[in-house]
Amino acid sequence: MQVELETWPSVRRCAVTGVLGLTLLGLGLPGTGPPRASARDTGPGLARFYDQRIAWSACEGLEMPKDLQCGKVTVPLDYAHPGGKTLDVALARYRATGDPQGSVLLNFGGPGGSGVNELAAGGKEFMHLTNGYDVVTFDPRGVGRSSPVTCGPASLKIMEATGSDEAAAEPADVLNRLRDAADECAKYSGPVLPHIGTVDAARDMEVMRRALGDGRLNYLGFSYGTRLGAVYAAQFPDRVGRMVLDGVDTLTEPLAEQGLAGARGQQTALDNFLDWCVRDVACPLGRDARNARDEVERLVASLDSEPVPTGFGEPFTGQDLVGAVGQALYSQELWPSLERALAQLVENGDPSGLQGFSSGGVTFPVREPVREPVHTADRGDGGAGLTDEEDVPMDNLPAALMAINCADDPDRPTAKEITGSLDRLRARYEEASPVFGRYRLTQVLMCYGRPRGTDYVRDDVKDLDTAKMLLVGTRGDPATPYRWTTQTAERLGSPAVVLDNHGEGHTGYASSLCVHRKVDDFLLYGTLPPDGSSCGPEDPANSEGGSG
Repeated sequence: MQVELETWPSVRRCAVTGVLGLTLLGLGLPGTGPPRASARDTGPGLARFYDQRIAWSACEGLEMPKDLQCGKVTVPLDYAHPGGKTLDVALARYRATGDPQGSVLLNFGGPGGSGVNELAAGGKEFMHLTNGYDVVTFDPRGVGRSSPVTCGPASLKIMEATGSDEAAAEPADVLNRLRDAADECAKYSGPVLPHIGTVDAARDMEVMRRALGDGRLNYLGFSYGTRLGAVYAAQFPDRVGRMVLDGVDTLTEPLAEQGLAGARGQQTALDNFLDWCVRDVACPLGRDARNARDEVERLVASLDSEPVPTGFGEPFTGQDLVGAVGQALYSQELWPSLERALAQLVENGDPSGLQGFSSGGVTFPVREPVREPVHTADRGDGGAGLTDEEDVPMDNLPAALMAINCADDPDRPTAKEITGSLDRLRARYEEASPVFGRYRLTQVLMCYGRPRGTDYVRDDVKDLDTAKMLLVGTRGDPATPYRWTTQTAERLGSPAVVLDNHGEGHTGYASSLCVHRKVDDFLLYGTLPPDGSSCGPEDPANSEGGSG
């Protein structure tokens, strides 16, 4: 449950070559007959949602590929009261090139990332799957065009409260400000906010499966999308088809421990980047790895004391640098660009290259957010229709990330408990990472003032009785450490098959041709690699240094 502004890394990836047929090998596959109904999905009032069909049409928007189709499904706002208000969930798909064997549903992570926009931008990476499937994705409830949540002006208040030294010096004041901000988030987000979270999003996926006409759910989820897939499998075990979880999230660790894991992972990724950088004569941090690590720490401290001006009006601080570097470390393919961006900053005082990482749709807005509550379109029957793309709030990604993670987390320490443990936590975070520790510590505070989240993910997603599923863990992953893959596999039980990727970056499908092939073989053929098998590291494009 990473409280981390992360999405599918939109960088060039290796394409998989060769032609795969549509033969079903049947290894670990469910039957093709209709699944058994369960008490969860046969309650009164749900039939009208399960019986709908999707009307597909060309996606609107200047940057939408011409062959991408868009649609929607209608879901209950509150599954406990399906006869009440509803909302629409935005969908997009690429059609199969031949006779499809069904659909494969994608979730790119976040939480809070728009699946529709991600598929529009990076769909070419999944074209091989159209040999057998319609490739489908969606904006989860509260995200993108699906009743987007927002904190309005409170988004800047949250950033100011947690992005300064006040969190350490005046924690009680910061907590009061966060509680007030939580009230504003509720005001500006509207009725969807109490019903956001992975448990409801997984139930929406069951509506999608039925509307798509699939007997089982075939699924490929990345990062947070692995949590979503696991929750779906726990809720609807008889509906699981071929499921792949890549960059496996934790299902059990509290937010404070997740932040520590993230800090350690990002520090390891930074160390690996610096080991690579100093082999290049053009590395702006010198030729010695230890000195380069010290230089990064000095640079962060210097920018926090004296930020540099930018073209956006807001100065570039040390914590801005930490956030930008953290985003760049999600993919080894970004290392050469990160090296050049750091050189711009160190040699010319120009942070624009680093801002390119931190402004790629994964950070707080740089201009003033909306001042009035966002009203999702009304379909005319009292339900919430899709929001126009231009009306999606600028802070929707961070607002949705906080809302979903907090909805999934049952822990709500009191102000006294937080302030009493802050010094100890700060020491642990700084030990985990002198660069990323402070940046990650603020996530411990993010859910303060919000309602307590569900126990379901932590208590009930375990010991599954489903078809086999493939879990991919990457050894150098800075966001979802490899141990989460093995821990989650043990928790899920006998269906889990682990693929060990000895590579760098967040997720394996994005960066490893070996992982790419094995995932596609499973989704298209049903061919699973042996449990515990591995993929070797991929050679970076410039193995001798970023510029050379």
